[in-house]
Amino acid sequence: MAPSKINANIVLFLLVNLLIGSSSAQLSTNFYSKSCPKLYQTVKSTVQSAINKETRMGASLLRLFFHDCFVNGCDGSLLLDDTSSFTGEKRAAANVNSARGFEVIDNIKSAVEKVCPGVVSCADILAVSARDSVVILGGPNWNVKLGRRDARTASQGAANSSIPPPTSNLNRLISSFSAVGLSTKDMVALSGAHTIGQARCTSFRSRIYNETNNLDASFAKTRQNNCPRNSGSGDNNLAPLDLQTPTKFDNNYFKNLVNKKGLLHSDQQLFNGGSADSIVTSYSNNPSSFSSDFVTAMIKMGDNRPLTGSNGEIRKNCRRRN
Repeated sequence: MAPSKINANIVLFLLVNLLIGSSSAQLSTNFYSKSCPKLYQTVKSTVQSAINKETRMGASLLRLFFHDCFVNGCDGSLLLDDTSSFTGEKRAAANVNSARGFEVIDNIKSAVEKVCPGVVSCADILAVSARDSVVILGGPNWNVKLGRRDARTASQGAANSSIPPPTSNLNRLISSFSAVGLSTKDMVALSGAHTIGQARCTSFRSRIYNETNNLDASFAKTRQNNCPRNSGSGDNNLAPLDLQTPTKFDNNYFKNLVNKKGLLHSDQQLFNGGSADSIVTSYSNNPSSFSSDFVTAMIKMGDNRPLTGSNGEIRKNCRRRN
């Protein structure tokens, strides 16, 4: 082969590997098959134990994965505690007094460290525990792509700007998800995670008292019984995001939207005469279609800007840098 062709091939090889190194291409479903063969059973037993104690924890663990991936990629940055010289993401608007389950992640990490010390990242533990939570609560299963490494930094500012608040309209939801490489269909499917879990009064107070269009009146009255109008009173009172089966992963969330019973403003925006209506209708009628698209979107979201190779680190303690 001519030297020029060899050089061209080398350049092409280096360029391709440079691109792969900063993408999800290094993630694989069998990443820990040799280095930590007991990973899956160790994570699942700890997640199962946590959900047995409190069913809501499954939704909380799933949410941690969302809130991690939306801020500079799926890198475990959400898990870092603040220090005297470092402000993390836990006190960002979307997370403060809201994101929960950190102690469960600590327990999973401790259990994993016992079977394979220094091998599995906190970012990957978030990904596996999110999948296990969905499965345990009756949702679909999928093979999780792994190989992420943990960030050594976090950004409260990025968390504030990247995670869409419950007051978001449809356009903001579409643009927020688009910013992390997710389509409108992905966004609607992932919003279906609200088939489990609960929300605080502060998140839906404005909707149940100030919105009349696209809100079932009897549903609003029911929610008002446990969420006083005035701010500062009952702020942390909880209501299920899916009033029918709040601890079962199914498609009732979408049926509720069709019936104008979305708890959050951002929920009901998905069925409000806009471009997402047809997707919501489809999922409300076809649970298998929702499950399939949810899995696709979860894998896609998990591919968002992971740290791989020699980037980042494998944290010993998920709450702090090594």
